[in-house]
Amino acid sequence: MSGRFITFEGIDGAGKSTHVESVAQHLRQRGAELIQTREPGGTPLAESLRGLFLHQDMDGLTEALLVFAARRDHVQRVIAPALAQGRTVLCDRFTDASFAYQGGGRGMDLQVLATLAQWVQQGREPDLTFWFDVEPAVAAARRAQARDADRLEQLDLDFFERVRAGYQRRAESAPGRIVRIDAGDTIEGVAAQIRAELERRGW
Repeated sequence: MSGRFITFEGIDGAGKSTHVESVAQHLRQRGAELIQTREPGGTPLAESLRGLFLHQDMDGLTEALLVFAARRDHVQRVIAPALAQGRTVLCDRFTDASFAYQGGGRGMDLQVLATLAQWVQQGREPDLTFWFDVEPAVAAARRAQARDADRLEQLDLDFFERVRAGYQRRAESAPGRIVRIDAGDTIEGVAAQIRAELERRGW
C-alpha cells in the first residue's frame, strides 16, 4: 500500500477513537506502514496547545487560531513527512473538526476557516474521512460514563446539535471523501461499516 491519509471525525462521545486501532490492524495486515496521531496534538508543541485548548476559557476565534497553529506544526513535522515516505497516516480529527466545532458550534465565518485551512495545509486533504454520526444525547450519555468532561464537552446539547449539523454540511460538500458511519450502532456494527468501506476501496 502507498501512503494514505485517513481521518476520523465526530462529536465527542461518538466512539471514533475506539475504532482507530482496528483500522490500523486491518491496514497493517494489508501491508501498510502507518502512524497513528491526533488533533489537536501529534507533536510536542501541538500537545502543549491541546492542553490550553481543552482547559482554558477562550472564544471561538481564539480556539480556531490555536488549533490551526497546532495543525500547522503537526502537518509539517508529522503528517507531510510520513506521507512522503509512503506511510499511511491515521489521524483522530483534522480540519473537518474546525468547520464543525468552530464553524457549526461557535458560528464562525466559514470563509475565515477556509482561509486558515489553505494557509496551514496548502491544499493537503485527507484521502478518506470516516464521520461517526450519532445523536448528541447518545454521545453525552457515553461521555458521562467514560470520563470527566473537558471544557467543550461541558457545553449543552444545542451546541452539539450545531456541531453535528456542521459535520453534515462538510459531508455534503465532499461526498467522495467523507463517509458517514452510523455510530449509534453496536461496536461490532460500526466496525463492519468501516470494513465494508475499506474493502470497497480495495484497501
